[in-house]
Amino acid sequence: MRSIDHRLMEESADTSSSSSSPYFSIFTNYPLISAVLAFTIAQVIKFFTTWYKEKRWDLKRLVGSGGMPSSHSATVTALAMAVGLQEGFGGSHFAIAFILTSIVMYDATGVRLHAGRQAEVLNQIVYELPAEHPLAESMPLRELLGHTPPQVIAGGVLGTATAVFGYFVTLIVK
Repeated sequence: MRSIDHRLMEESADTSSSSSSPYFSIFTNYPLISAVLAFTIAQVIKFFTTWYKEKRWDLKRLVGSGGMPSSHSATVTALAMAVGLQEGFGGSHFAIAFILTSIVMYDATGVRLHAGRQAEVLNQIVYELPAEHPLAESMPLRELLGHTPPQVIAGGVLGTATAVFGYFVTLIVK
């Protein structure tokens, strides 16, 4: 006599094999799409705000870290919100996504922000070295690493809005 769990596993395997290929299901993964879309929107916003502020196009802003809004915060917030909306906010999947979001946002305003500020100071010190000093010709350190709290909050708002918008789109499409 087979157990109920064993029969349920067989039924689940039968229904999943008759559905579309698991390789293409990545294109219908609402949390993943929300996260990638939030990241992309944040990076594009940074690209245009750099142009607006500095009157120059900087393609590095499309992939670089730092700036307004935080694309890391937008990405993980969209992921957590999408998981919560899809799976429920009381489940372990949301708990994992929420903790990941908290760590990333804390790190952006803590360690990475201060590392960027230290890079500014070190670059200034190297700039003021005499030309004959061995470090005078060293490459400058990247200074845009972390985020201010408003940049992280803006990323979180963007991520939340992206996930909620995506959720309503999935309701309409179904």
